[in-house]
Amino acid sequence: MRFSRAMLLTACASAATARFIEKHEANALEVFPAVSDEKFLIELSPGETRWVTEEEKWELRRNGQNFMDITEYQDFRADAVAPAAVDFPGKCTQQKNVNALFRHLDKDNIQANLEALSGFHTRYYKSDTGLQASDFVLKKAKSLLSAAEADSADAVGFDHSWKQHSVIVTIPGETNSTVVVGAHLDSTNLWLPTILAAPGADDDGSGTVTILEVLKALLQDENITGGKARNTIEFHWYSAEEAGLLGSEAIFSDYHKNGRDVKAMLQQDMTGYVKKTLDANKPESIGVIMDFVDSGLTEFIKRVIEEYCNIPWVETKCGYACSDHASASKYGYPSAFAIESAFEDSNPHIHTTDDTIKHLSFQHMVEHARMTLGLVYELAHHDFDSKKDDGDEL
Repeated sequence: MRFSRAMLLTACASAATARFIEKHEANALEVFPAVSDEKFLIELSPGETRWVTEEEKWELRRNGQNFMDITEYQDFRADAVAPAAVDFPGKCTQQKNVNALFRHLDKDNIQANLEALSGFHTRYYKSDTGLQASDFVLKKAKSLLSAAEADSADAVGFDHSWKQHSVIVTIPGETNSTVVVGAHLDSTNLWLPTILAAPGADDDGSGTVTILEVLKALLQDENITGGKARNTIEFHWYSAEEAGLLGSEAIFSDYHKNGRDVKAMLQQDMTGYVKKTLDANKPESIGVIMDFVDSGLTEFIKRVIEEYCNIPWVETKCGYACSDHASASKYGYPSAFAIESAFEDSNPHIHTTDDTIKHLSFQHMVEHARMTLGLVYELAHHDFDSKKDDGDEL
């Protein structure tokens, strides 16, 4: 769809009246970038590729089509990478320590962080405010590490060719085997990404602050901060997910090249919306994605939910490349994805100016945080090199 200058001016006026505009955001409403004819190679399903412009990308997204932008990775053959064979625990064993950490999960703190994050005009990956949002997350992560005196841990920005960086927190363990928890920190208004507001409170501000809260709680454990967990833990906040999983692919491509040993990756993308579920008289639950994921990790996540959450899980599907876990899978790393509900009951307000906190349940985010904290702690102490007993088989 092409937009005239008059249409853009009207849209900008609407955006300006839809929410308060901070002083540093003013220029975002004055810029009318030229339509670029640059082409990008995207993968819509395994082996199905197409060259498109950036506007055609957004048109596909508006029509519900997910994809990976593989322009910089078109020579990589995913079918030549054997998926890692990983044995996951047959049951949870860290209940005492995990339950002790739950008191550090604070829904008021989650809300405060999300109010700040969704206050940026947009977290579009090429924008100044997108960069400021990634700086905000990095500063928050560094502050948590400093407060916990986790001297061996580190928080760094992972730079890209666009403005917004990704963020990686590493908490070393006794081995280099790594457990990753991820969320994407960018947001996009699919109608006019460079202009219209994209508060992205649920997509994926909710996931971003959920795992930030998990990091805060996890750092209260002296075994974790002292490097005594068996495995290394990483928290990732990815840039440019909305444009085709760009940030996560850059990171996992780098990990593959450098021989990184990633045993598990869980993506948290949208953790706060429950209204459609409740309106349909369905039980509030955590959606466990069942397609294009690692089956062993996914089955263990169900057990973690049963052990540590106050709500059940529900199986659901979201299609190919629906979030950043797909990048981990592409490079052979076991990955999984948990979402706020059954996919058909997820938030209808995403990618618009109305993706705001008024639609969200912070208590539901706490349930996602409990699941994530339980999973991270269990896997951080799991011996991936030992075989399970027959009675523990998944």
